[in-house]
Amino acid sequence: MRVKVLSRNPDDYVRETKLDLQRVPRNYDPVLHPFEVPREYTRAMNATKLERVFAKPFLSSLDGHRDGVNCMAKHPKSLSTVLSGACDGEVKIWNLTKRQCIRTIQAHEGFVRGMCARFCGTSFFTVGDDKTVKQWKMESPEYGEEEEPIHTILGKTVYTGIDHHWKEAVFATCGQQVDIWDEQRTSPMCSLTWGFDSISSVKFNPIETYLLGSCASDRNIVLYDMRKSTPLKKVILTMRTNTICWNPMEAFIFTAANEDYNLYTFDMRCLESPVMVHMDHVSAVLDVDYSPTGKEFVSASFDKSVRIFPVDKGHSREVYHTKRMQHVITVKWTSDSKYILCGSDEMNIRLWKANASEKLGVLAPREKAAMNYNQKLKEKFQYHPKIRRIAQHRHLPKSIFSQIKEQRIMREARRRKELNRRKHSKPGSVPIVSEKKKHIVAVVK
Repeated sequence: MRVKVLSRNPDDYVRETKLDLQRVPRNYDPVLHPFEVPREYTRAMNATKLERVFAKPFLSSLDGHRDGVNCMAKHPKSLSTVLSGACDGEVKIWNLTKRQCIRTIQAHEGFVRGMCARFCGTSFFTVGDDKTVKQWKMESPEYGEEEEPIHTILGKTVYTGIDHHWKEAVFATCGQQVDIWDEQRTSPMCSLTWGFDSISSVKFNPIETYLLGSCASDRNIVLYDMRKSTPLKKVILTMRTNTICWNPMEAFIFTAANEDYNLYTFDMRCLESPVMVHMDHVSAVLDVDYSPTGKEFVSASFDKSVRIFPVDKGHSREVYHTKRMQHVITVKWTSDSKYILCGSDEMNIRLWKANASEKLGVLAPREKAAMNYNQKLKEKFQYHPKIRRIAQHRHLPKSIFSQIKEQRIMREARRRKELNRRKHSKPGSVPIVSEKKKHIVAVVK
């Protein structure tokens, strides 16, 4: 005779100490849980509401500049160090943990047009309206030493931007042309030009480090190869591009901030049409920066707001603004992917959370588990109308709200006019042009 004996592992139901929670056995068979979906829907609704209740993204303001903040740079090795340049030629180095300025340099006469840190983090470069490129030590000078640059290069024209190579002692400046410099020399290694008047921004690719991208005032975005010392190809848009930023995870992808209120994400292998058009701003987009994950980017606009866009979505997931914030000129996403810094016209640098409702500080294991569970619930029910409405609701300043409304009316009027023209024209004479291809004038190789 065979007897089946019930055997239980005491670890599954016995507490180690009196303080532990009592373990409750649970059967996951969906047949035994007929009210699981309604219960989870209620939890998802509560989690979405709580997310909006605790959405307080603004952390602090770094004030000390005496003029508008024109450019910023991140320290490549230190998360807590950030550099900023103002319109009065002053450069400040900030400690983000203490939220205070640790060093001030009168670097240039006139605007600080651009700045970048060396890849090793020992020094940084600035360019200004006084036609100079200056290299400075990252550490403060010793007692009795004067605050002087390591090197100064005097150029023939005003430099409007600078960026450092990610691995070598090479940097690029832009103005009337793109110049590639060796740190040890006072004249450029090579000068790259393709028939335009002034270039506003130049950026090295962080993955394929020999590639550069620049944008010019004659509406061009030009790509260069440093090894060939020649431009590769350019795309001409309907309006001027202010700056570009390369995706740090995908070598071929870059995003351009344009004057026509949009951002365009391009694949450099196919410039005939952008991968995605991001449309939410109501004024010119002045700066853009990617998160280290490469899945999102942040944009700064003349409409006094900062927006966070997913790379594969046409609309922003978040908009940040304050009553006092004026035109946002520069924006940076910190290297730990948690914070956003923006510099604006009214002399302040603001520090924001990248996830508005994220809890800062050390989380207990149960808190982490609850957060992960709520996140999965929100993802599961994200397309339900009520939850979607609560999750997407954002308070906007009256000026932005009214401009969005006006632009929606104008867009609808243009669409209606095009439909009427197509209806009363010969078939095929008014072609259907997609939103992605509307803004591209030509691609030159």
